[in-house]
Amino acid sequence: MGGGAFPTLIALISMFMLGTSANFGASVLSAVIVTCLIIFGIVMTFVVSKILSKTILKGIPSSYLLELPPYRRPQIGKVIVRSIFDRTFFVLRRAVAVAIPAGLMIWLMANVSVGDLTILARCAGFLDPFARLIGLDGVIMIAFVLGFPANEIVIPIMIMAYMATGSLTEINDLSVLRELLVSNGWTWITAVSTMLFSLMHWPCSTTCLTIKKETQSIKWTVISVIVPTIMGVLVCFLFANIAGLFL
Repeated sequence: MGGGAFPTLIALISMFMLGTSANFGASVLSAVIVTCLIIFGIVMTFVVSKILSKTILKGIPSSYLLELPPYRRPQIGKVIVRSIFDRTFFVLRRAVAVAIPAGLMIWLMANVSVGDLTILARCAGFLDPFARLIGLDGVIMIAFVLGFPANEIVIPIMIMAYMATGSLTEINDLSVLRELLVSNGWTWITAVSTMLFSLMHWPCSTTCLTIKKETQSIKWTVISVIVPTIMGVLVCFLFANIAGLFL
């Protein structure tokens, strides 16, 4: 799970599990729930690793070699400069390369209409039957798809689609946001399914580009997208259908 998923998790926990209060007890409980979700994600990582070692990775030797350079007294200036150029600029360059075309595509989908509906609304409608099977809806699913550049924009895309604003919109008041989501059919099952899918779905674009850079393999990059997505769909499907039996 990337760090960009945390705002989504915390917002949904606050709205559908704790209410919108911001007292100390609610903050502690929110932290506990987020921690439990992270632990669940770690457990699923071990489960998937075990499955992969018995299937597509069976017979492939694995090793980890860490070569330590000669120890030298650290030079603060060089450390800062190399960190900025080697890490920060690399991530920003990759993010901008994906974010600009993705932002243009989101704007076009939200503002170009085919018939009486925007392309965004038609895509959401097309995905809706499948999304309902795993406790989501078409808007949530298309928000995750269009949020591939960065997980932080998933909720703004949902708001834009529900309100048909034509541009990314943020609602800072959680009570207003909860009212909007509930008016569009959200229940606690929808919220939990969204959290689970946010926890387990495909990595963001920057992560995928990093995987491609490190592995020099399109195959493993594609696998890194497909495997967590399949697991996320299966977990959400099981949860949504089991939870639905108790309603």
